Amino acid sequence: MKYNYHVPASTYTRRPHFTPVLAQSGQYSAASRYGSGQYSSTHSVPSYYTPAYYTPAYTSARYGATRRTLARDKPAPVIPAVPAKKSVHFPNDIVFQDLVRRGELEQIVRFVRTRKVRVDALFPSGMAALHEAVLTGNLEVVKLLVKYGADVHQRDEDGWTPLHMACSDGFPQIASYLLSIGASKEAENESGEKPADLIDPDCTELAKLFEAARL
Repeated sequence: MKYNYHVPASTYTRRPHFTPVLAQSGQYSAASRYGSGQYSSTHSVPSYYTPAYYTPAYTSARYGATRRTLARDKPAPVIPAVPAKKSVHFPNDIVFQDLVRRGELEQIVRFVRTRKVRVDALFPSGMAALHEAVLTGNLEVVKLLVKYGADVHQRDEDGWTPLHMACSDGFPQIASYLLSIGASKEAENESGEKPADLIDPDCTELAKLFEAARL
C-alpha cells in the first residue's frame, strides 16, 4: 500500500524526521571550515597578481617600442574597395550606328525588324545609316539597308548623298551599285558639288564608271 491513511499524521511531519542537524551553524560556519584560517590572505588575488610580477620592465621587454615602431613604420596595406559595376545603356540610334560601322548584319536586321530605329534617321554624326555604311566600304551592309528601305537619295547635314561619299572616299563597287538602283549623278551638295566632282584623279576605276555613264 502506497499511502496508509490509518497511520497518524504526526508520523509524516517534518520535525521529528528531518531535523536541521547538519545545517547547524557550528558545522558549516564560515569561520570553521571556509574561514580565514584555511583560505588566508596568502592565496588572495593581490598576492598572486602583484605589481612586481607584471613590472614595466617585463612589459616593455616583451611588447616594447620595437614592435610598436615596426607597426607604425609598416602599417597594414589598405585594400581599396572595388566599385560595383554599373551597366551603361546607350540610345538605340547610337547602338545601331555602331552596328552599321562594324558590319553586324544579323544585329542590323534585328534592329530594323523590331523597329527600334528608323533607317532614315540622322545620327548625331549628321549622317544616316546608309551614309555610315558607305563610309565603311561594306557593300553588303549598303545592300541590306537599301533592302529595308534606306533612301538612296537621302542627304546628310551637308547635303551629301551616299553617292557623293562613295565617290569622295573611292569605293567604285558601291558607287556602281548605287547608280544601278537609281542614284542621281546630278545631285549637288551644299557646296554645289556633284558626285563626279569629288572623285580622286588617281581613282581611275571611278572615273571610268562615270565616263561610261555619260555615254
